[in-house]
Amino acid sequence: MKKTDNKVEEFIRVDHAGERGAVKIYEGQLLALNTLVKDENLKKTIEEMKIHEKEHCEFFENEIKKRKIRPTKFLPLWDLLGVGLGFGSTILGKKAAMLCTASVEEVIDEHYQNQINQLGPEEKNLKNKIIKFREDELHHKDIAYEKGATKKGLYSLMDKIIKTGSKIAINISEKI
Repeated sequence: MKKTDNKVEEFIRVDHAGERGAVKIYEGQLLALNTLVKDENLKKTIEEMKIHEKEHCEFFENEIKKRKIRPTKFLPLWDLLGVGLGFGSTILGKKAAMLCTASVEEVIDEHYQNQINQLGPEEKNLKNKIIKFREDELHHKDIAYEKGATKKGLYSLMDKIIKTGSKIAINISEKI
């Protein structure tokens, strides 16, 4: 039974880091939109998606406290990289900003689905939350493509870089 406990701890630790990272990406995007890039429609879209990410992050923040799980030691680095990724993608333009969302959400879709498949009935509440959060993330991905995300040309390289970085952050945050 101990292995399951460790697995659930890893799930909560990494999901907390990931949802916090999503909030930081959107904060970086909003920083760019409030300073260098003027696009009120994009700003409104990002503000709406950020609300979901904050809700997700608060749930995992509470789980970490309630279950006495230590968060990843890399939170300060993930915060910095998240804001940087959000800011950088947005100054490259709307397509890049929306691709950033789409790329991250595609990784998270698979990540959450793997967790859903592994969680048993003893973690019904956690499983139901992850199912709901995954649906929110898929909705964000759809919005990103509707708003111009593309993988054509150099954007395909950006997609690969973001996805690789996201997967590395997931693997590190589960363990450390």
